[in-house]
Amino acid sequence: MNFSKNGISTSIGVRGASMTLGKKGTYLNTSVPGLGIYNRQKLSDNSNSETEPRHDIPQIAEPEDNIFSVDVQKITSQDMQGIKEAIISAHEQRKELRADLKKIKLSLIFSKIKLIGSYIFLISLFSKTVATSIKNDISAKKNAIDQLKEQIDNCYVKLDIEFEPDIKTKYEKLIKTFKTLSNSNRIWDITGAYHQDTRATRSAASTSVKKIDVKFGIKSLEDIKSQFETLWMKNANGADLFFYPSFIVMYSTQKKFALVGLNELELTHSGVRFVETGTVPQDSKVIDRTWAKVNKNGSPDKRFKDNYQIPIVKYGEINLSSGTGLNEEYQFSNYEYSEEFAKAFSDYQKLIKSLKQISEQTIEED
Repeated sequence: MNFSKNGISTSIGVRGASMTLGKKGTYLNTSVPGLGIYNRQKLSDNSNSETEPRHDIPQIAEPEDNIFSVDVQKITSQDMQGIKEAIISAHEQRKELRADLKKIKLSLIFSKIKLIGSYIFLISLFSKTVATSIKNDISAKKNAIDQLKEQIDNCYVKLDIEFEPDIKTKYEKLIKTFKTLSNSNRIWDITGAYHQDTRATRSAASTSVKKIDVKFGIKSLEDIKSQFETLWMKNANGADLFFYPSFIVMYSTQKKFALVGLNELELTHSGVRFVETGTVPQDSKVIDRTWAKVNKNGSPDKRFKDNYQIPIVKYGEINLSSGTGLNEEYQFSNYEYSEEFAKAFSDYQKLIKSLKQISEQTIEED
């Protein structure tokens, strides 16, 4: 992938044969190096993606109190299908190579046992010849094992990212703010939000949320390698999120995952007044106080003898969504950290969107 002021260029393949993926379709590029022979052939057409309805996305009405993404198999962006297929292919090849490696290792064990047996029964020149043959066989199998291990180590999708300086600066800022965000004292995955009757509960909170503690960090996928660090968000009720320079991967298993273009991702950030009935995180700010049992006007309900004050804190909240069905929401104990990350993401995404538009205009002109 090449990120420049002329747009984003994405190619899959080796010298002389590659695929170019874009909103306008998938193109096969072939050439003969040194002879100046070049051919470009359109393999698929995505030009109607905006006007034709997507029948592969289930239109299921879910209760408003549940916050989760649709089936991960349905989320992949249309122009990310090529990369997804390349990842699946790399995984399948690695799986086959590992099976071959296991067979050769087992065969090597039997060869070594045969060699020991030939020494025990070494009574003739013929037996010496057999031992030599077994040794040669063992040597060949060891070489095959070394070659298979090297192939397995190289069996992945490699992202060669080339940034122009100003674009690279914005992406590095995104990584830096994400690492800071990961150090929030508490990070929660919001899996449900439920309206509650404040008159019946005598609480100042009109919404009750269901949330689970999760971790963020730097963590890569086995099938994808890049020279840049991969941002990882744990998902408590679905596929984890892995951020790459131009797309995110929602990853559940090696066969069950989705890719969404970064330009299609919607990230919204807001501050939340949260009535904290538990322990206030060390990096959170108390902005107000209320009562465990409160009247409509905010005064304490004196009908409850042991009524006590509780803090209202300001948390940061980030919602991630896409038109293909991604829908995840997180809450952070440190509002400033979440605000800084959201700002860095917005700045970088605006640049990616503008580069994407330039790329699509170039393809359309071609």
